[in-house]
Amino acid sequence: MKAACTRTDARRVSFLPRDLYDTHSESRTEQQTQEWLPRYSLRAAIESTISEFVNGHGMRQCRYRSEDKAHVQHVLTAIAVNLERIDAHLPPEPASPSGLPRLAAHPPAPALARRHPPRRLS
Repeated sequence: MKAACTRTDARRVSFLPRDLYDTHSESRTEQQTQEWLPRYSLRAAIESTISEFVNGHGMRQCRYRSEDKAHVQHVLTAIAVNLERIDAHLPPEPASPSGLPRLAAHPPAPALARRHPPRRLS
């Protein structure tokens, strides 16, 4: 019963080979420096853009077979993404007032009384 609840490999301890361990240690210490942060922020921005293209616009698969047409698709998708980003930074348009306040501000002219009943055409 205990074997169904626990994993046997969870108790094993493994060590990386010395060269990989040194590489990991150097990377972790480098990540604590102030010079590393601007480089990583640039990478994070690029990865978010790639993620937007892949997940938001289906760029993992191309609709066309030729390289030229695929390039055109990528360029047009990039233009569309840039337009979406520009639109997101523009201030929102003011909401148009509904018809009710406009009618209250300018009541319609009184209807003219009809003097003659409408004629029948025969």
